[in-house]
Amino acid sequence: MAGPTTSTATATTTAGAKGRVLLAYSGGLDTSCILAWLIEQGYEVMAYMANIGQEEDFEAARVKALGIGATKVFIEDLRAEFVEDLVWPCTQANLLYEGVYLLGTSIARPVIARKQIEIARREGCDYVSHGCTGKGNDQVRFELGYYALHPGIKVIAPWRDPAFFERFPGRQALLAYAAERGIPVAQTAAKPWSTDENLYHISFEAGILENPDTTPPKDMWKLTVDPEDAPNTPDRITIHFQNGKPVRVENAADGTSETDPLALFLYLNAMGRKHGVGRIDIVENRFIGIKSRGCYETPGGTILRAAHVDLEGLTLDREVRRLKDGLTQKLAEIVYNGFWFSAEREFLMAGVEHSQRAVNGAVKIKLYKGNVIIEGRSSPTSLYDEKIASMDEAGGFNPSDSEGFIKIQAIRLKAYVAQQQQIAKHK
Repeated sequence: MAGPTTSTATATTTAGAKGRVLLAYSGGLDTSCILAWLIEQGYEVMAYMANIGQEEDFEAARVKALGIGATKVFIEDLRAEFVEDLVWPCTQANLLYEGVYLLGTSIARPVIARKQIEIARREGCDYVSHGCTGKGNDQVRFELGYYALHPGIKVIAPWRDPAFFERFPGRQALLAYAAERGIPVAQTAAKPWSTDENLYHISFEAGILENPDTTPPKDMWKLTVDPEDAPNTPDRITIHFQNGKPVRVENAADGTSETDPLALFLYLNAMGRKHGVGRIDIVENRFIGIKSRGCYETPGGTILRAAHVDLEGLTLDREVRRLKDGLTQKLAEIVYNGFWFSAEREFLMAGVEHSQRAVNGAVKIKLYKGNVIIEGRSSPTSLYDEKIASMDEAGGFNPSDSEGFIKIQAIRLKAYVAQQQQIAKHK
């Protein structure tokens, strides 16, 4: 994994009278204005950027932050640890929020916050800051992470500070401030929605999407080809798992074989994007109590989850799988709500990890026009017995035993029917 890039302003900067702040900086309009505003308020500000796979000109952002007045800029390549520390555990758990959302934004926040606190401690920062709005989930996720990792840290959240949001009630006020302070603003055609991207997914919300009945325009989707336009010829791949984590992906047709976690996941992304896999359009319940419409593209994650769920069908004990399915629904809520660094997340994940000791093997997949189609699976730790499952041989199973089993299961049903008959008589 590439090391951090650190740059220091050439001019000597005196520490701000109010203390030192490490700002989670994106290079966009909001955080650029926040950077300038914090300096204006009397803080020394350092900027921190996490590379988690988003399309970004990190060098240009570094130069911009220094030009605005940041005393240092830290650019951290977190892609590999994002995959291994966040994506893989969520794959083991089959996490889905409200039955459909793969938590692509939620699981990026812990790895960003963890590095931000690490740098803040190292650099002696009194504060950390972010550009999250006061209505969204991300303010909760970041700040719960900050406080869990550094209980004594102080947080500056400008979009909750009346001194900031009353001064900057909208985009035009920010643009005017940027012009006044000489902050460069990219001259690109504005899209009527906002996005958040990492190597796991991209989200689209706000703007025209705030009407839940508005169909997303075709040109909104960024990562995946429209399934209608996807190739007419499918791709077939095989994903190998060990302890519930992917360890190899193969494509026999072109000889591809990837084992490095980051390279493996990026290959699944490429395959999913090519075949239009992983689009969803939902209305979800934010932790803060607001319903939100969001559109998401999660190509590699969608493929991976389908394969993992299928392999668990072959390798997990029936009752273990039922228990796990129940607890991972709760775990998805915990992660969505920002409690990654919590006792309950650690407790439930320990159970997930224990269950994954048997989830070993390979799953064959066909990718075709937005679909992930399972074509077979195998495992050295399989619980499947062909002879017992066969309709053509007994395989050690005595069919007459089923009669007693059925009669025992029917005892409570008969009692219930009798009870209902008595109730009907007394009406």
